Amino acid sequence: MARKNPLKIKHFLFGCAALLLAAGTALAPRPGQAQETPPVLDAQQKEAIEALVREYLLEHPEVLVESLQSFERRQREAEARRQREALIAEAETLINDPDAPVIGNPEGDITLVEFFDYRCPYCKRMTGIMAELMETDPNLRVVMKEFPILSQESVMAAKAALAAERQGKYEAFHFALMEGGGGFTEDEIMAVAGSVGLDEAQLRADMEDPAIEVALRRNNATAEKIGITGTPAFIVGDTLMPGALSLEQLRAVIAEARAKQS
Repeated sequence: MARKNPLKIKHFLFGCAALLLAAGTALAPRPGQAQETPPVLDAQQKEAIEALVREYLLEHPEVLVESLQSFERRQREAEARRQREALIAEAETLINDPDAPVIGNPEGDITLVEFFDYRCPYCKRMTGIMAELMETDPNLRVVMKEFPILSQESVMAAKAALAAERQGKYEAFHFALMEGGGGFTEDEIMAVAGSVGLDEAQLRADMEDPAIEVALRRNNATAEKIGITGTPAFIVGDTLMPGALSLEQLRAVIAEARAKQS
């Protein structure tokens, strides 16, 4: 990046200051005279300042680049603050939603929340990683947030999964769906349900329960509040991590959360 010319900057600032001082002196009220309106620059003074600014920016375009970079950084920082505040505000719904299935260790010392869609290829890619993570971390509690955003088949699969929870077979059904290579038509979903020992008639009845639709809408509302727009997305404490992650990345953020608790 080109370096700024200190002399040019000095001249620019002095020129603006002189013009503003002259304008203020010309428009300032006399002793004993009330000031009805604040001083303003006339057209000639404005043109002079605009010309100085334009000349300076043409000679130092890097200032515009730096300004845009600074603006984008402030925007990112503001969004990160807003997101952390939203995560804190929604913590109870994220961690202790009675309608959200919990796998891993229900009494674990760290809670990992996952938003996912059964038709999402990146979520499918995470299946083996999540299984290994729970197997190697016996103190991990995982809250599963059904977030079907890709299709009506996704919605049907999510409803079936929440219905499977009522028969105590959510985890088996979840992994069977994720690991399956087929689609999610009604027949295919019921075939998976049968393979893990679910009562098909009961599953169909529970899928029609309005409470399951309410649970899915609540997940959508929570995702919107905290800024989740795609799947998968993972949350630990006040940290949101969108996208597919490696086993090492998940372990690192979990270890950091544990360190904060100790």
